Amino acid sequence: MKKLTEVFRLFLFGALVVGFTACNSNNGTDPDPTPAGPQTISGSIASNTTWKAGGTYILSGFVYVDNNAILTIEPGTIVKGDKPTKGSLIIKPGAKIVAVGTQDKPIVFTSNQPAGQRAAGDWGGLVLLGKAPVNKTPSVIEGENISTFGGNDPADNSGQLKYVRIEFAGIAFETDKEINGLTFGGVGSGTQIDYVQVSYSGDDSYEWFGGTVNARHLIAYRGLDDDFDTDNGFSGTVQYGLIIRDPKIADQAGDSNAFESDNDASGSEATPKTSARFANVTATIAAGTLDSKFRSATRLRRSTELSVYNSVFTAAYPRGIELQDKVADNYKAGKLKIEGVILQGAITPLLGVDQAIFEAAGNKNKVFTTVAELMMDANFNILNTRPVVLPKAGSPLLTGGVTLPAGFEATTYRGAFGANDWTTGWANFDPQNTAY
Repeated sequence: MKKLTEVFRLFLFGALVVGFTACNSNNGTDPDPTPAGPQTISGSIASNTTWKAGGTYILSGFVYVDNNAILTIEPGTIVKGDKPTKGSLIIKPGAKIVAVGTQDKPIVFTSNQPAGQRAAGDWGGLVLLGKAPVNKTPSVIEGENISTFGGNDPADNSGQLKYVRIEFAGIAFETDKEINGLTFGGVGSGTQIDYVQVSYSGDDSYEWFGGTVNARHLIAYRGLDDDFDTDNGFSGTVQYGLIIRDPKIADQAGDSNAFESDNDASGSEATPKTSARFANVTATIAAGTLDSKFRSATRLRRSTELSVYNSVFTAAYPRGIELQDKVADNYKAGKLKIEGVILQGAITPLLGVDQAIFEAAGNKNKVFTTVAELMMDANFNILNTRPVVLPKAGSPLLTGGVTLPAGFEATTYRGAFGANDWTTGWANFDPQNTAY
């Protein structure tokens, strides 16, 4: 009996040691319902893992979700990117991220720097890679320059992002080679993207490299380079987008645009074509003198066939809608559509398209002279506090849009907002001073 008792004690001690070790591992798994403190995550997550509500997780270096694993992130979780190691989270093809917050408990990816000391490019960013078609082979994600993506499955599923904020990402890994705030590489239409805000990105706020993923309710706030950048055959639909820029911040290595779109880097006719469709976007720049590196509200070039519907671009962009290279011919041939669009404030409203064609009755486009004509609140593009985004009663933005193609929710208002402010509760317009 004494021997049995001793064996039991040894068994119990061993079980406690194993349990303690498991709870303190840094491979992304955390069986505890309430993590005791920040957990540093590095390397690969190769099995299904949950990051718990109320927990804080620190990304050290490139963190990969691979081996078809699913990373689940619960509402209210904080994920911080480590600055010295350029922390980044990369979801590889076949793996998934399920980051579903709520309106009052969004999931936040942010800088590990203290409040007041954060800056664009403090960490890498969030990268989703999938198996949907891309018009470039091999396709390697920019910035990281290792992981490949793309395939022949348009309905591929990389998971879900909902009520998610991504702040201060876009660190440079090499000169002029940054990861974006949120990068999509060959991401398929089975993926769900809704209510996402990217703030203070050190490169593009959002960039799509091929793929078929659809998205709704996107905010690009105070980014450096382009806000919505589409390349390499992206063909999804994006509806409801708010872009607010700081007039003092633009990409000094190139130029900054609300939209930039290419079929590919050489402007070839490679297929699938970049033929994404955007609707109900409001793009603006806060008051002040613009940095000289701002270029266009919408810069479409290199044989893209991207379309824009029922949107408003209001700011003193040097150029409004700029159609370059073959894109002007694509527009005239009806391969891309610009309909229900309002321009206001651009120094040169249109390049590559005649204003008479642009404002033809069926297109329902209009160039306005003053912002007052749009009847928006005086604080519609304010910085550091919540903007007042809803147009006033009688605003021309509230009516007159075109009937949207299949794949969009039916709206006839122009811009991101009708009667509903969908940024309420989860978006943050002063993340610099938020205590995480």
